[in-house]
Amino acid sequence: MLKINIIIEEDYILDILNKRWLLKQYKKSKENILNWIYSWNKIWYREPKNEWIIYFRINKQFRAFWRFKDWTLIVFDINNHQN
Repeated sequence: MLKINIIIEEDYILDILNKRWLLKQYKKSKENILNWIYSWNKIWYREPKNEWIIYFRINKQFRAFWRFKDWTLIVFDINNHQN
């Protein structure tokens, strides 16, 4: 299992989360991942797997896409999973 030490967001991610009213849910998901609670925040590899883009669930509709670098998650996109 991955041991994740830090989750870092790109500059524009917090603006996206605020506009879509997802900041509270995102922070809860972020804490769960940092505390090794993966039951709700399932982590998947996006196809094709060779690009190493991984995502986790914020809620039933939105996903946070990230890259893994030196035991740090770098969130670079918030995506509407239902569209």
